[in-house]
Amino acid sequence: MKIMVLNGPNLARLDIRDSSIYGELTYAMLVTFISESAQRLGFDADVRQSDDESQIIQWLHEAADSNLPVILNPAAFTHYSYAIRDAAEMLKAPLIEVHLSNPLSREEFRHTSVISGIAQGTIAGFGPNSYLLALEAMKSLVQK
Repeated sequence: MKIMVLNGPNLARLDIRDSSIYGELTYAMLVTFISESAQRLGFDADVRQSDDESQIIQWLHEAADSNLPVILNPAAFTHYSYAIRDAAEMLKAPLIEVHLSNPLSREEFRHTSVISGIAQGTIAGFGPNSYLLALEAMKSLVQK
Protein backbone atom coordinates (compact mmCIF):
# COMPACT_ATOMS: atom_id res chain seq x y z
CA MET A 1 0.00 0.00 0.00
CA LYS A 2 1.23 3.45 -0.87
CA ILE A 3 1.59 6.09 1.85
CA MET A 4 2.63 9.73 1.64
CA VAL A 5 5.06 11.05 4.23
CA LEU A 6 5.15 14.83 4.01
CA ASN A 7 7.71 17.00 5.77
CA GLY A 8 7.55 20.74 6.21
CA PRO A 9 10.01 23.60 6.36
CA ASN A 10 13.64 23.28 7.40
CA LEU A 11 13.61 19.49 7.73
CA ALA A 12 15.90 19.17 4.71
CA ARG A 13 18.49 21.03 6.79
CA LEU A 14 18.52 18.75 9.82
CA ASP A 15 22.29 18.39 9.60
CA ILE A 16 22.80 22.05 10.53
CA ARG A 17 19.97 22.41 13.04
CA ASP A 18 20.36 22.20 16.82
CA SER A 19 21.70 18.69 17.47
CA SER A 20 20.47 18.82 21.08
CA ILE A 21 16.94 18.82 19.63
CA TYR A 22 17.31 16.93 16.34
CA GLY A 23 20.32 14.70 16.98
CA GLU A 24 22.98 13.99 14.38
CA LEU A 25 20.43 13.08 11.73
CA THR A 26 20.60 14.29 8.15
CA TYR A 27 17.50 14.51 6.01
CA ALA A 28 18.88 11.82 3.69
CA MET A 29 19.30 9.53 6.71
CA LEU A 30 15.73 10.28 7.79
CA VAL A 31 14.34 9.49 4.33
CA THR A 32 16.24 6.19 4.26
CA PHE A 33 14.98 5.31 7.74
CA ILE A 34 11.37 6.11 6.81
CA SER A 35 11.53 4.26 3.48
CA GLU A 36 13.12 1.12 4.95
CA SER A 37 10.75 1.10 7.95
CA ALA A 38 7.75 1.54 5.67
CA GLN A 39 8.89 -1.26 3.39
CA ARG A 40 9.24 -3.66 6.35
CA LEU A 41 5.64 -2.83 7.30
CA GLY A 42 4.32 -3.36 3.76
CA PHE A 43 4.11 0.29 2.70
CA ASP A 44 5.53 1.98 -0.36
CA ALA A 45 6.47 5.34 1.16
CA ASP A 46 6.48 8.44 -0.99
CA VAL A 47 8.61 10.74 1.20
CA ARG A 48 8.57 14.44 0.32
CA GLN A 49 9.79 17.68 1.88
CA SER A 50 9.04 21.30 1.09
CA ASP A 51 9.61 24.69 2.66
CA ASP A 52 6.68 25.94 0.57
CA GLU A 53 3.23 25.92 2.17
CA SER A 54 1.44 25.84 -1.19
CA GLN A 55 3.44 22.77 -2.29
CA ILE A 56 2.41 20.87 0.84
CA ILE A 57 -1.21 21.85 0.20
CA GLN A 58 -0.96 20.50 -3.36
CA TRP A 59 0.49 17.23 -2.06
CA LEU A 60 -2.37 16.93 0.45
CA HIS A 61 -4.84 17.50 -2.39
CA GLU A 62 -3.08 14.75 -4.35
CA ALA A 63 -3.35 12.40 -1.37
CA ALA A 64 -7.03 13.25 -0.91
CA ASP A 65 -7.76 12.64 -4.60
CA SER A 66 -5.89 9.30 -4.48
CA ASN A 67 -7.28 8.23 -1.08
CA LEU A 68 -3.76 7.85 0.31
CA PRO A 69 -2.95 7.77 4.02
CA VAL A 70 -0.61 10.55 5.12
CA ILE A 71 1.99 10.95 7.82
CA LEU A 72 2.59 14.68 8.12
CA ASN A 73 5.36 16.53 9.89
CA PRO A 74 4.17 20.09 9.31
CA ALA A 75 7.20 21.48 11.19
CA ALA A 76 6.75 25.23 11.80
CA PHE A 77 3.47 25.17 9.83
CA THR A 78 2.06 23.12 12.74
CA HIS A 79 1.36 26.21 14.75
CA TYR A 80 -0.37 28.52 12.29
CA SER A 81 -1.12 27.10 8.85
CA TYR A 82 -4.89 26.95 8.61
CA ALA A 83 -4.45 26.43 4.86
CA ILE A 84 -2.56 23.17 5.46
CA ARG A 85 -5.14 22.20 8.09
CA ASP A 86 -7.99 22.78 5.63
CA ALA A 87 -6.22 20.71 2.96
CA ALA A 88 -5.49 17.91 5.43
CA GLU A 89 -9.11 17.91 6.54
CA MET A 90 -10.08 16.87 2.98
CA LEU A 91 -8.20 13.56 3.32
CA LYS A 92 -10.38 10.48 3.12
CA ALA A 93 -7.68 8.13 4.44
CA PRO A 94 -6.07 8.45 7.89
CA LEU A 95 -3.72 11.27 8.83
CA ILE A 96 -1.08 11.04 11.55
CA GLU A 97 0.84 14.11 12.70
CA VAL A 98 4.46 13.45 13.60
CA HIS A 99 7.35 15.45 15.06
CA LEU A 100 10.97 14.55 15.71
CA SER A 101 11.06 16.66 18.86
CA ASN A 102 8.37 17.15 21.49
CA PRO A 103 6.82 20.56 20.76
CA LEU A 104 5.37 20.71 24.29
CA SER A 105 8.85 20.63 25.80
CA ARG A 106 9.97 23.57 23.70
CA GLU A 107 9.04 27.26 23.42
CA GLU A 108 5.48 28.28 24.32
CA PHE A 109 4.58 29.20 20.72
CA ARG A 110 5.18 25.57 19.72
CA HIS A 111 2.57 24.25 22.16
CA THR A 112 -0.37 24.75 19.80
CA SER A 113 -1.00 22.55 16.79
CA VAL A 114 -3.70 23.49 14.31
CA ILE A 115 -3.24 20.04 12.72
CA SER A 116 -3.70 17.69 15.69
CA GLY A 117 -7.45 18.32 15.93
CA ILE A 118 -8.05 16.69 12.55
CA ALA A 119 -5.41 13.94 12.76
CA GLN A 120 -6.15 10.44 14.01
CA GLY A 121 -3.20 10.95 16.34
CA THR A 122 0.04 12.77 17.01
CA ILE A 123 3.39 11.15 17.74
CA ALA A 124 6.21 13.38 18.89
CA GLY A 125 9.48 13.45 20.72
CA PHE A 126 11.03 10.15 19.66
CA GLY A 127 13.36 11.40 16.93
CA PRO A 128 13.17 9.27 13.79
CA ASN A 129 11.31 6.62 15.78
CA SER A 130 8.34 9.00 15.76
CA TYR A 131 7.98 8.06 12.09
CA LEU A 132 8.33 4.35 12.82
CA LEU A 133 5.63 4.57 15.50
CA ALA A 134 3.43 6.51 13.07
CA LEU A 135 3.94 3.87 10.38
CA GLU A 136 3.02 1.11 12.83
CA ALA A 137 -0.08 3.03 13.91
CA MET A 138 -1.02 3.69 10.30
CA LYS A 139 -0.74 0.00 9.47
CA SER A 140 -3.25 -0.72 12.21
CA LEU A 141 -5.59 2.05 11.00
CA VAL A 142 -5.61 1.00 7.34
CA GLN A 143 -6.11 -2.69 8.17
CA LYS A 144 -9.40 -1.97 9.97
